[in-house]
Amino acid sequence: MKGPKEFRPSPGLADLANLIRFPAALSVPGDVLAGAVAAGGTPRPRIVATMASSVALYWAGMALNDYADATVDAVERPERPIPAGRVARRTALATACGLTAAGLGLAALAGGRRALSVALPLTGLVWAYDLGLKSTPAGPAAMAGARTLNVLAGAEPGRRATAVPAALLVGAHTYTVTALSRHEVSGAPRAVPAATLAGSTATALPADALTGLRRGGRAARVG
Repeated sequence: MKGPKEFRPSPGLADLANLIRFPAALSVPGDVLAGAVAAGGTPRPRIVATMASSVALYWAGMALNDYADATVDAVERPERPIPAGRVARRTALATACGLTAAGLGLAALAGGRRALSVALPLTGLVWAYDLGLKSTPAGPAAMAGARTLNVLAGAEPGRRATAVPAALLVGAHTYTVTALSRHEVSGAPRAVPAATLAGSTATALPADALTGLRRGGRAARVG
């Protein structure tokens, strides 16, 4: 098996941005905002710090993913920063640790212990997924759990129970997509994409119903 190439000691910002999939984090703030809205409250200024926390933890997961998959990526994704020799594996781990610390610090800033009660298990799932669960049957469930917690992070602590249905829907959708992504290299049996489409449809319908109920509730309060 061919190993990673020789590493450059100092990766550039573009290499690090590629390592953490910089633009992909745009999907994360939406989860947090959805949690705030689903909880029935008006998003407060702390939501910005919560979003930043979730983004940092997402980027940490991306760096940790490449750290853990360096040997596999050397064969299946040789263009990734570590096997291509643009980022050292130890740098990826250090980046993951630094971003994790930043994410937890921002969570504490946003809501103290109550915010950390969500951020800490979210962090645990991210690290467990990348370092051991990803290639196991528990992998999709771990990813789904992370997205579920990310939605709950946006809800005010006293209103989190109200956001649970929306969080579970996001988690269910994530589960189906993650189950499909496990076949991105080898190809998926026909039944897997069909099940993913069915699962996505099944989560979209109750999500639309929840949105309608909340709009109706707000209209009734205004009227």
